[in-house]
Amino acid sequence: MSEDLSDLIARLRATSGDYAEVEVKSAAGGLPNSLTSTLSALANLPGGGTIILGLDEATGFRPVTLADPHVLKQGLALKSRSFTPPVRLTISDGIVDGASVVVARVHECDLSAKPCRVTASGAAYLRGYDGDFQLSTLEEQAFLVARQPPAFDRAPVTGASREDLDDELVTEFLRSARERDPHGLGRFTDDTELLRRAGVTLPDGTPTVAGLLALGIHPQEWFPRFVIQASAEPLPTDPVGSRSRNQATITGPIPRMLDEALAWARRTFDTTIVSAPDGSVYDRPAYPFVAFRELIANALVHRDLDHWSAGMAVEVRLRRDRLVVSNPGGLYGITVERLGRDAVTSARNARLVAICQHARTPETSARVIEALATGIPTVTAALSDAGLPPAHYVDAGIRFTVVLHRGIADRPAADLNETELRIYDALAAGARSVAELQHVLDLAAPNIRKALRELRAQGLVEQLGGRGRPTSYRRRPE
Repeated sequence: MSEDLSDLIARLRATSGDYAEVEVKSAAGGLPNSLTSTLSALANLPGGGTIILGLDEATGFRPVTLADPHVLKQGLALKSRSFTPPVRLTISDGIVDGASVVVARVHECDLSAKPCRVTASGAAYLRGYDGDFQLSTLEEQAFLVARQPPAFDRAPVTGASREDLDDELVTEFLRSARERDPHGLGRFTDDTELLRRAGVTLPDGTPTVAGLLALGIHPQEWFPRFVIQASAEPLPTDPVGSRSRNQATITGPIPRMLDEALAWARRTFDTTIVSAPDGSVYDRPAYPFVAFRELIANALVHRDLDHWSAGMAVEVRLRRDRLVVSNPGGLYGITVERLGRDAVTSARNARLVAICQHARTPETSARVIEALATGIPTVTAALSDAGLPPAHYVDAGIRFTVVLHRGIADRPAADLNETELRIYDALAAGARSVAELQHVLDLAAPNIRKALRELRAQGLVEQLGGRGRPTSYRRRPE
């Protein structure tokens, strides 16, 4: 029985295909070579993923004619055995817009066997929000570390002392603990004992990793890459050759980094002038600041702190159509599907989370976090109120990424005219010259050349040969 994939394809079309757990290929010319990295990446992805053959993403996920679906299924099954461990697939037929496609469910590799590698090369791949990438040696270590419960935030910071803690932040922490938890942590009247009991320091006064990151004067003295690396895509009005704007490296303890990240957002986000029903006029940022704050706080508190990720920063990338926030370390104790749906609190860095519940940001005296599983619902509500699409969450196991979109994307390539579509489809089986396209399609050569120029301008087709050599055209490889 064939699966009806209508809802899934509607979501892919609405977000321009930004679903890490789904990969779409036309496969009109056979199994694409790129499926090798995709199979490894999806097997390493928490929850696995889905491959759909028979849809052309470049033209708005339009169904294409598959020469022999049975051969494609056999090819997938054969390719799945070229990995260590072998990739487990469930292959079935599907229906999209009334047309038949091939659907392959890729099952997640067992955690004890990760990462799943290409046997011939030894390479392992991971899924990102914008494609597959090969794991570095350090990133591969993350899978080995994930087999043990994390406890790095409890470790002492060698060379640090009580003097390396920020007095202002410590005072606010002590006050909050005594006010909010008077019969627990707050019952310790001696400041030194309370800090020790909270896990900020050890009995000898040495700060822990969690204590220094949350309340330290300058944690980057010991952890140079515990920073936020933020930048925005250049504007059309920026000088030619500009690579980024408002690039910033944000340092300090978590509460101060959170304040500075918000300041960066206020300087950088586009704003529109909006009139309220009562006649008042105000500026509305491209993305709600409250949503941005929650995402940054989560990234700082839940990022991986083990040795493998010591060289990695929390990254913020503002593009023209989206905002991307990414941190090393995947979700811990919860899945993407349950984010914001269940009142589940789960912490990779339990000690750091506990300290940050009582930490306060200097600018506003606001809590860093609540640890009540309210962050994601707050993001969802803020985006809805601003008329923006829901956040897109990508858990790659060793990296967690959140993508906010400015609106539903349009796919200009889906606006091809009839001639352009006919030529594009004719190139599915391989490269062809203008003369061959004339013979197959019964079109005039000038019309074919005009259509090919448009297809090349949109990045759908590339030219082979030329300048005295035979010239042909083919689709860009998948």
